Amino acid sequence: MSAWILPDHIADVLPSEARHIEELRRGLLDAACSYGYELVMPPLVEHLDSLLSGSGEALDLLTFKLVDQLSGRTLGIRPDTTQQVARIDAHLLNRRGVTRLCYCGPVLHARPDRPHATREQLQFGAEIYGHSGIDAEIESIMLATECLRVARLGDFSVDLADVRIVRHLLAGVPVDLPVLRRVHAALAVKDSAELNAVTQGFPAAARDGLLALLDLYGDIAVLDEAEKRFSGIAGMAPVIADLRRLAQSIDASAITFDLADLRGYSYYSGMRFAVYAEGVTDALVRGGRYDEVGASFGRSRPAVGFSLDLKQLVPVVQPRPLKAAIRAPWLDRDDLRLAIAGLRQSGETVVCALPGHDDEVDEFSCDRELAEVAGQWVVQAI
Repeated sequence: MSAWILPDHIADVLPSEARHIEELRRGLLDAACSYGYELVMPPLVEHLDSLLSGSGEALDLLTFKLVDQLSGRTLGIRPDTTQQVARIDAHLLNRRGVTRLCYCGPVLHARPDRPHATREQLQFGAEIYGHSGIDAEIESIMLATECLRVARLGDFSVDLADVRIVRHLLAGVPVDLPVLRRVHAALAVKDSAELNAVTQGFPAAARDGLLALLDLYGDIAVLDEAEKRFSGIAGMAPVIADLRRLAQSIDASAITFDLADLRGYSYYSGMRFAVYAEGVTDALVRGGRYDEVGASFGRSRPAVGFSLDLKQLVPVVQPRPLKAAIRAPWLDRDDLRLAIAGLRQSGETVVCALPGHDDEVDEFSCDRELAEVAGQWVVQAI
């Protein structure tokens, strides 16, 4: 095998895409800053027991492991940044009030998490700690959709769900873990035959409610139907009311609901949302409430947030135009150097043509040139 062949699902990022990703990174961090989020930069590697503690255990199969040559302990290369930010909130900051944190950095997966995905993502995320009210969810979705507008994404839809719905339906039902996993799997693929079989011994209210979830997906009318079907289930009314209020606060081309959607059920503790773009099968953004994320670090407090992969986002949004540039000759003259330096200080891109070569660039459009006119260096249109 050639030495320059990269591992599967790992790729170089070439100039045009790299510039777009970097501009998005800056734009999204600026958007988070405008909401009052503070930037943190967790390390790329940590001790494995910290990286996978608590809800992070679900990431075990995605995590590259290695041995620390200094301590002999097992380290993990982060497959996700949320667990690290929860550690920072719990131990390094340890604030009493609301804390808003954002981040943007690489994460590495031992295997792709979806078909055709890169294993080296550039993950952007924003998280709110310390507020248990629905206002935190509203702000999180507002910032997520603002980030997509910064990225110049056209129409997009937001899908809402809440893991508490299934938990309320199963409250008081003695279910062991294997059976619970079968219930979750059947709901995920909307397999009515399997759900019928696995819930045979359940109380009638729980069984009927779970089967009803298979049809509760679509527009806002789903919530109206859910209110009717679950009117006798304790704790269900506030959950449906929260979903309705969230929907009213979202500015998107479409808002949908799938009350049987349990993706991330072991991680999320309440509402979860996903943002989709036309023609894209996988969600561009995922987020929600995960109040238990800091429990393994000794400080369990309310938490809401979202994340996205900039490398996944770039092919979906509108391409950026080439950056306008000025072409200049390469001459050993002080007056030319001063003219070029002045242009660069003013924000212009100046590409000097090295003797005997044409410049081959993908990122710049040299629509002007620096020419000497009557003893003065003047920028002229090409």
